[in-house]
Amino acid sequence: MSLEEMAILDVEKVIRDFEAMTKDAENVQRATLKLILEENGCAEYLQKLGLNGRTDPESFKACVPLVTHKDLEPYIQRVADGDSSPILTGKPIPTISLSSGTTDGKQKFLPFNDELMETTMQIFSTSFAFRNREFPIERGMSLQFVFSGKQTKTKGGLLAGTASTNVYRNPRFRQVLKSFQAPICSPDEVIFSPDFHQSLYCHLLCGLLHREEIQLVNSAFAHSNVLAFRTFEQVWEELCADIREGVLSSRVTLPSLRSAMAKLLKPNPELADLIEKKCLGLRNWYGLIPELFPNVKYIYGIMTGSMEPFVKKLRHYAGDVPLITADYGATEGWIGVNVNPTLPPESATYAVPPNIAYFEFVSLNENAEEHVQDEANGSFLSVEPKPIGLTEVKVGEEYEVIVTSFTGLYRYKLGDVVRVMGFHNSTPELKFVRRRNVMLTINIDKNTEKDLQLAVEEAAKLVAEEKQEVLDFTSHVDVSSDPGHYVIFWEMSGDVSDKILQECCNCLDRSFVDAGYVSSRKVNTIGPLELRILGKGTFQKILEHYLGLGAALSQFKTPRCVGPANNKVLQILGDNVAKTYFSTAF
Repeated sequence: MSLEEMAILDVEKVIRDFEAMTKDAENVQRATLKLILEENGCAEYLQKLGLNGRTDPESFKACVPLVTHKDLEPYIQRVADGDSSPILTGKPIPTISLSSGTTDGKQKFLPFNDELMETTMQIFSTSFAFRNREFPIERGMSLQFVFSGKQTKTKGGLLAGTASTNVYRNPRFRQVLKSFQAPICSPDEVIFSPDFHQSLYCHLLCGLLHREEIQLVNSAFAHSNVLAFRTFEQVWEELCADIREGVLSSRVTLPSLRSAMAKLLKPNPELADLIEKKCLGLRNWYGLIPELFPNVKYIYGIMTGSMEPFVKKLRHYAGDVPLITADYGATEGWIGVNVNPTLPPESATYAVPPNIAYFEFVSLNENAEEHVQDEANGSFLSVEPKPIGLTEVKVGEEYEVIVTSFTGLYRYKLGDVVRVMGFHNSTPELKFVRRRNVMLTINIDKNTEKDLQLAVEEAAKLVAEEKQEVLDFTSHVDVSSDPGHYVIFWEMSGDVSDKILQECCNCLDRSFVDAGYVSSRKVNTIGPLELRILGKGTFQKILEHYLGLGAALSQFKTPRCVGPANNKVLQILGDNVAKTYFSTAF
């Protein structure tokens, strides 16, 4: 779609195109795979697998193995280091996306190219078209809590940033927003500011200055929306003073922000009085958003998966304004689009556009395991079932997503678990269930069993100096209070002083080095970590509980993260807490 054609998005055409392709999803998938393999057939990675120019799914699956990021890391590293030969893709990759953080706290590198940007624009346009049919925007503005980090350069001189930063800094992004007729009310200086707190304050101020025009409130994640209005509760009087006097608060110190905001601020005591009256008239801030922005149509952002704990608070601020969850993607690329915007976030599903990548799914249902006879000793081995195609999935079943993309990821295991809720024409509608290997998550944080283990090992060094040890441990995500926080349970070999255990608690908190966790702790969207010391024999009681359910002693593993559904184990843990400590690390 050329820039000229995008003056105003033709939402009906976008919907017609989506309906047509999803009615023929199987053929579109074959054509998409063919295109990916034709464009990238000369890539070193595909060359050595012996495809020899074949582009059919059968040959592709026979030659190309399922992989994880670890398998592709050496190839991506060469790209990042400046090797412009066709390694994973036919054309050189211009940009690298950084994930939030992996098991060892190191950000993953992933390719970002023009094709992925086009896919992003397609997803945004499709999603907007379906939303706009239900909740039409009429030449208004959007209050978007957009925070674009800096792009750095890799060793080889490629631009690198988070996926959202790479999108926000691309000229196509602003062009598409214009086509939606809902430009962001904040100037670029606010969006691209290096200081998150100053940027957020200015976003709120811009929203208030344009309060009558705001038709949509949006951020990438639900927790950013919640954080914005939590912040508003604390700074509203200061914002009113800025509007009344026409002078920006001294809390904003960056010259670029002060200069940009000076162009917008003029003394407006009437507006300041109105906002003050609105705020004083609210009960516990319920319905804050429509009071501030009387023409707002909906609130938008990712509200599923690890964002679900924030929906309740966002609904409190939203009052009667609909919450609409944004689309389903990852740093690796997009998976699905929300074409049912009237569904509440808890029930949201994502329809897979069959032209954005080639998709496969590995069933996670226990009975889907295939039993293969081991001829050496006559026993049977359990192996993962073979992946199936996009149109072959079954409603109600859970799958891990495998993606082959235009960015050089071939049969890449995304690590996401989804449930098929139904079909939109012949393409599945997916519900995100969980990360396959992530146990501890509250919002944008992602910590695995390995991350927990590393944190416990680091903190346990402190008790080793006291000639004691951590006998066993588990964890739990407590979202009963707001903000939620991590709870770590330890059973000790002997007595350790309160001073040392407090240090252990702080050490645990600091040892979760995932970027999403650290940034959330710094702005208190995740609360202080809690260390609970258990009485002797607690884990023996948990073992006995599982044996009572019929588990075999030889196969028993201590659950490393106890979910909210596991009431009995949570009760055993809760009944045996001897001491509790809260982190003061942040």
